[in-house]
Amino acid sequence: MNNKFSVGLDIGTTKIVAMVGEKNQFNKIKVTGVGKSQSLGVHRGVVNNITQTIQSIKIAIDEAQSKSGIEIKEVAVGIAGQHIRSLQHSDYITRENPDEVINNDDIDQLIDQVYKLVMLPGEEIIHVLPQDFKVDGQSEIKEPIGMYGSRLEANFHIVVGQVSSIRNIGKCIKSSGLEMGDITLEPLASSDAVLSIEEKDAGIALIDIGGGTTDVAIFKDGIIKHTAVIPFGGNVISEDIKEGCSIIGNQAEQLKIKFGSAWPGENKDSDIVSIPGIRGRDPKEISLKTLSKIINARVVEIIEQAYLEIKNYGHEDSKKRLIAGIVLTGGGSQLRHLKQLVEYITGMDTRVGYPGEHLSGDSNEYNPIYSTAVGLLMKAIEKNPENLTNDITNSTGDDLVNQKRKTILTKWGEGFKKFLDNVDNTYDN
Repeated sequence: MNNKFSVGLDIGTTKIVAMVGEKNQFNKIKVTGVGKSQSLGVHRGVVNNITQTIQSIKIAIDEAQSKSGIEIKEVAVGIAGQHIRSLQHSDYITRENPDEVINNDDIDQLIDQVYKLVMLPGEEIIHVLPQDFKVDGQSEIKEPIGMYGSRLEANFHIVVGQVSSIRNIGKCIKSSGLEMGDITLEPLASSDAVLSIEEKDAGIALIDIGGGTTDVAIFKDGIIKHTAVIPFGGNVISEDIKEGCSIIGNQAEQLKIKFGSAWPGENKDSDIVSIPGIRGRDPKEISLKTLSKIINARVVEIIEQAYLEIKNYGHEDSKKRLIAGIVLTGGGSQLRHLKQLVEYITGMDTRVGYPGEHLSGDSNEYNPIYSTAVGLLMKAIEKNPENLTNDITNSTGDDLVNQKRKTILTKWGEGFKKFLDNVDNTYDN
């Protein structure tokens, strides 16, 4: 594989996307090949059939290789699913040499201490993300490096997932003949693709509506503050249409895409669509008003659960208010009038997030269904040694701080890959 190119692999409930790209001279991402396959072995973000998932990954990888002309060996992978949960935690260390300034080793020691927290049986800490620090009781410190102090304390956002679910993803990657590069929580990848630095600083909630789950990620002051996974997505809406209209699954999906609306008021009672009958049966007539009522009922449930997560974060507190509002992304965000319905329910400014800001030229990858794949490709490019020199040369101040923080996730990724290798060696023996 050419070292200039990187690959993001989005293993979703309805589709698997492999995206190959490189950074051009304008610091934009040029997508050179995209492979897509139907995801047959994943339910609500969790692998439930290893063999089918491996086959789907191989189909997507083969198509991406064919289109890009690049042999793919390593991929950046996203982790999502209903097994993901998050929590807040505060911890501290007492420094042995308070006469020396705080450095990266002190922060690493504090983070390593958090990784040793005891979770529920079968759970593993995926991400430990520092939010703000305290030095000798002085609070609201964003970057303690270079300061003097004997007690270093921090508030952390911790993301936790089931070890078995994470291990199954690793097994599918390895069995597909691939190496696992960076490992990232999918809402964090999507946020990199569709949110601006200004939005993250002002306060914003990202709602990524996928096929099996809806992921929520909340940012404030440029820092991740809250994450959640709601176990409903576009597939549940299609299932409701299938049951409510007594039609087959493919017809329900096509109805949703072509005629679906989240707002029932726009259709008249006389608006009818005719669905072909199965194997010579008479066509079936369906009222578009009935269709939109079915869609609206489920969408309202999803939005209300997402809004509950926003309120749980503390949005109604003036200090925690999300000034930039809500960004919708993922395949479900393309549903007509969804933006208006979200604004009506939440009272917050809303827009649909497209990943095009980071891409060069015109391409199909501007579609919100590719937000996670673009974000994972961005993560892969960040970690690519071929791009490292340019990134450091062009970085100052806050950028360098962010790069230091990214190494925390890199260390976890390396540790997790060793963990997977050890597990596989155990089974092989």
